[in-house]
Amino acid sequence: MTPTGPAAAVSRPVDGIRPVDVVALGESMVTFLPSRPGRLADVPSFDRGIGGAESNVACVLAAAGHRVKWIGRVGDDGFGDHLVEAITAYGVDTSAVRRDPHRPTGIYFRTAGDRATDEHEVLYYRAGSAASAMSPDNTPRAELDSGRVLHLSGITAALSADCLALLRELTAPRPDRPLVSFDVNHRAHLWHHPETGRTVLLELARRSDLVFVGEDEAEEAWGVTGGPDAIRAALPEPRALVVKQGAAGATLFERGSGGGPGDGCGAEPDGGCGAGSGGVWGAGSGAVRDGGPRADTVTRVPALRVDVVAPIGAGDAFAAGFLSATLRSLPARDRLRHGHLTAAAALTVPGDLAVPPSRDHADRLAALDDEAWGTLRLGPGWTEAVTRADEEVRTP
Repeated sequence: MTPTGPAAAVSRPVDGIRPVDVVALGESMVTFLPSRPGRLADVPSFDRGIGGAESNVACVLAAAGHRVKWIGRVGDDGFGDHLVEAITAYGVDTSAVRRDPHRPTGIYFRTAGDRATDEHEVLYYRAGSAASAMSPDNTPRAELDSGRVLHLSGITAALSADCLALLRELTAPRPDRPLVSFDVNHRAHLWHHPETGRTVLLELARRSDLVFVGEDEAEEAWGVTGGPDAIRAALPEPRALVVKQGAAGATLFERGSGGGPGDGCGAEPDGGCGAGSGGVWGAGSGAVRDGGPRADTVTRVPALRVDVVAPIGAGDAFAAGFLSATLRSLPARDRLRHGHLTAAAALTVPGDLAVPPSRDHADRLAALDDEAWGTLRLGPGWTEAVTRADEEVRTP
């Protein structure tokens, strides 16, 4: 399919910049994981990793074979060097990352969650970080517009007034805007005034094309109860809304022809992001606010049974899996299943990032019938290549 309209504009070089499938903007931090179980006060040493909602999505998408760019700001320090090198090693384009000589790279420490209570400690050192200085004036606009999809999250909006101004500018309706993917990622502790945070997150979500939100965080942030349908009623503007429901699964609401092949964003060189006015994704020019009837196609997919090692990073992985399947124009059920599968990869490792299943492996699992999907159970190491089909489908 040859792209037309706004999708065509972002599939060509912008000011000489090579176009990519997804641009992810946000803060990445160096993560320190304890070398043994216990309280932070008792752990004698830590293993170093990387973490950050948007860079996590970028790394998983790149590992899955997509062309991805991460844009952020890091300190002119060794931790900044490590972040850029580690993210680049996943195959992510980091050429637009800026170095700040006056502010440090953010870091955080955390313990693994206790399996019985899910209790864990997280300690952030990110106040005044280099990323908090991102603004409309110092963030490369042409680079941000070089992707078919621009992925953002509510975490960035909480870092500073300048970061919020940047997200407001990027989510504003405008000609040739990339498709805006927004993960609400409500983090109450990041907001100095929680009520402001709740209002801002609702504003940004309503201005986006594709929104990811957890059922629990919708209740926490906006007081919305009553399940996915109530959340959709509170967020009617986005062309697509994914409500994550934890162990119960996920529900996708999308306006348009139903999200079959051709309605998503094609990852191939001749693909586009649904530039036709009848497609689910629209033209990437901002959320619809016409006040008219909104006929949704609703798809619900149950979650997998997973032997959880650590819950950190699962939401980012789900978004990456869903976006990957969307870039490939897969149908709605398979997009949600790819989200669940990629989340399962993150849930079965101790760090924020996990190697996603190979495309062929994930496609085979996503194609299972409902009964086989319902009996599938995944544990540590499941993303490694398997040679016998009967090893992929395991009953409890």
